[in-house]
Formats: sequence, C-alpha cells, structure tokens
Amino acid sequence: MSTPLKFLIVDDFSTMRRIVRNLFKEIGHTDADEAEDGAIALTKLRNGAFNFVVSDINMPNMNGFELLAEIKKDEKLKHLPVLMVTAEARKEDIVLAAQSGAAGYIVKPFTKATLEDKLANIFKKLGI
Repeated sequence: MSTPLKFLIVDDFSTMRRIVRNLFKEIGHTDADEAEDGAIALTKLRNGAFNFVVSDINMPNMNGFELLAEIKKDEKLKHLPVLMVTAEARKEDIVLAAQSGAAGYIVKPFTKATLEDKLANIFKKLGI
C-alpha cells in the first residue's frame, strides 16, 4: 500500500471507537476519524476524503444499515468499502449486510488479528 488510507470509524460508543482506532494504529493505519452515528458519518464522508468506513450497526439517529444504504446510493461515495461491526451475530444481519453491499462483517468483541484478516481480504478483493 503506497498511499495511506483514511478510515472513518462510526460507533455510538466512544470506547468502541477508541478501541477500533487503536487496533488500526497497531496494524499500521494511523489516519482515522470518528463519528458517533450514521448521520454525522454521512456529513463527514460527503465533506472529506475517506477510503474506508467501519460502521457499527445499532446506533441512534441513523443506524449502520441506513448509513450503508446512503453510501451506496451516493455517486461520490458508493465506491467506499464498508466494514460492518456489531455485537449481534444474527444471520439475517449478516445476509442483509452482504446484500446491501457491505465489504465485510465482524462481530464484537474482535481481536487485532480478526480485523487484520478481514481488512486484508477486503483489500485483496478491491485490489488495494
């Protein structure tokens, strides 16, 4: 990876955002911003230059699935890979995430290795 990627971490729980951000740093991705819900994330995405979104599913105002739908219907954002993160491993959520265009899905709590593997698979698929 020649150019550093810029990540947007979306979660209504600040501790979770900090954990994910620290895991990214450990992996070597230091450029990350945060948003506490999908609505704030969408504004940041439309006003900034991000390469990757990591989003919780259950959030107030605009949940992860609503955010994913908005990203996928926006011409300027639809190319962005979105990794969905949730505390619930419900099969219907995993299926919905895949059908909605999510690049991947991780269940909390997850390790650095899990995140690294998931990112590597997504980057490989996208040719990043």
